[in-house]
Amino acid sequence: MTLEFFSATDVGRARDNNEDSVALDESVGLAVLADGMGGYNAGEVASQMLTGFIRAELGRWLKEAGATASVGDVRRAMDICVDNANRAIFNAANTNPRYAGMGTTLVLGVFRPEGLLLGHVGDSRAYRLRGGQLTQISRDHSLLQEQLDAGLLTPEEAVFSSNKNLVTRAVGVEDAVMLELHQHEVQPGDLYLFCSDGLSDMLDDDALRQLLINHPSLSEAAQALIDGANDMGGRDNIALVLVRAEGRVRSEGRAWWPFGKR
Repeated sequence: MTLEFFSATDVGRARDNNEDSVALDESVGLAVLADGMGGYNAGEVASQMLTGFIRAELGRWLKEAGATASVGDVRRAMDICVDNANRAIFNAANTNPRYAGMGTTLVLGVFRPEGLLLGHVGDSRAYRLRGGQLTQISRDHSLLQEQLDAGLLTPEEAVFSSNKNLVTRAVGVEDAVMLELHQHEVQPGDLYLFCSDGLSDMLDDDALRQLLINHPSLSEAAQALIDGANDMGGRDNIALVLVRAEGRVRSEGRAWWPFGKR
């Protein structure tokens, strides 16, 4: 199985600066997306610190560990790297008044022969398109999600909620952060979408699904998603990562993977 990656960001139609950030290291199957928050340019600083730190530190570890690293090893490396990045952002926010209160969401994916190790913090999302069906495979860390879980709101009411953008977990706002981390099987033909809420707030799941299905080229799909969000108002910055798995599993049951030697 081989993987194709594409990423893009857009300032949207209501903001002057872009506080979203993405980073890829295709050689080790690494994809990172962050949506910053904070006054002045602090959100931009937080998101760029996070994506740059993870790409450099986790990317280096994955290169050195290679395909011999176990799933448990990779999970621990992801946890440690996010914890270190969190402390760096938290310390910067507490030593520079301009950055006070800054933080960022995170979607972190590591594609391995065993599948996708997906970590996230906040309300940026990960979706999987498989067999024409789009599934959200991350769970928002937000007040709105907690209200939905408690039965205080219906999904229809949630669309109009004023609490839509209140996150309950973010990187850099406290001295420790909990990365929610799960493993997902990857099948040939899967298409994965990581995105900030500048996309998912503007386009519902059915609209995302239709645009992904109608644009088989990753670059064309990315542009169609950005255009769609902007056509609906573009009220926030937009960031996305697309990853497509291609190929067939070998007859003996092992998949070819482009990262390191097996």
